[in-house]
Amino acid sequence: MELVVYGYRYSVYLRIVRLVLAEKGLTAAHVEVNPFAPDAPNPHPFGRVPMLDHDGFTLYETTAIARYLDEAFPGPALQPSAPEARARMAQAIAITDAYAYWPLVRQVFAHAVFRPAIGEPPDPATIADGMAAAPRVLAALDAIAAGGLTLSPHTPPDLAALHLAPMLAAFLQAPGTAPLLAGAPHLQAWWQTMATRPSLAETDPGLP
Repeated sequence: MELVVYGYRYSVYLRIVRLVLAEKGLTAAHVEVNPFAPDAPNPHPFGRVPMLDHDGFTLYETTAIARYLDEAFPGPALQPSAPEARARMAQAIAITDAYAYWPLVRQVFAHAVFRPAIGEPPDPATIADGMAAAPRVLAALDAIAAGGLTLSPHTPPDLAALHLAPMLAAFLQAPGTAPLLAGAPHLQAWWQTMATRPSLAETDPGLP
């Protein structure tokens, strides 16, 4: 069995896959692919990351990769069996992709943290837009966390937790973001537990 993951070290989506691997007790080779570099070789048909190769079986799209790794390999189950909990997990993943990624990562983290780290100027207006959009996203996820079926400190990490964690970790590196999370107390309670998991430390890409 050989697992190979193609991805950009600093991508939150690569980190999601790495978290799943860590929680399942799996190891994979890594091939660095920077989707932002012009003309860089990339096996993904849409020029994105990550992509998985398992003994010649290739798969792209993070949610598909995460579910495949959970279902194809032994280790702790990362998807609940109850239909209500499974539906909430899927809902939280969809919200994270559709509404959280852009303001939390591409607007706030990228401009307040990542761009300065690589010597590029941030855009204060973009940061402000992300900070303004973040409370609505956090409130929606807080309402899901309040139900206790996913994103809960009282349940084992599932795929929703592993999907959101890299984005929230990136967002919280920016100044002024901690009070926004404090306004979502159920989500914050989950995060306080999630942030201490060894897998999160193991997959931390750091900054350039």
